[in-house]
Amino acid sequence: MKFTLEKKERLKSRKLIEKLFEEGKTIRKFPLKLIYLTIESLPAQSNKVSFSVPKRNFKKAVDRNRIKRLLREAYRLERKTVFNTSSLSCIFMITYIGKTEPILFDIQEKIREVLTLLKERK
Repeated sequence: MKFTLEKKERLKSRKLIEKLFEEGKTIRKFPLKLIYLTIESLPAQSNKVSFSVPKRNFKKAVDRNRIKRLLREAYRLERKTVFNTSSLSCIFMITYIGKTEPILFDIQEKIREVLTLLKERK
């Protein structure tokens, strides 16, 4: 597994995103919310992920983009520890629901907790 977040790992398909919101299950660990769905059509050990920050909480695009960058970086660093031994094949979206701008260390800790909870549920 490479350390980069490759294009094939990003959730871009509108159909998959709609299916995720219709049928997906939720894990909340403040300030993160993870919506996930197991998909059989994906190859083994392939996960697709997307990140979002609501405009309601952060009006400026600069702030939203910075938080998304932090989320991507934290996920990129933590996914190896969680998904290395797992044969999960799912899609998920990580949403930042906090009201204040986060620090990378805090986000990394919460991403680790949320991904561990996801692994336990599967």
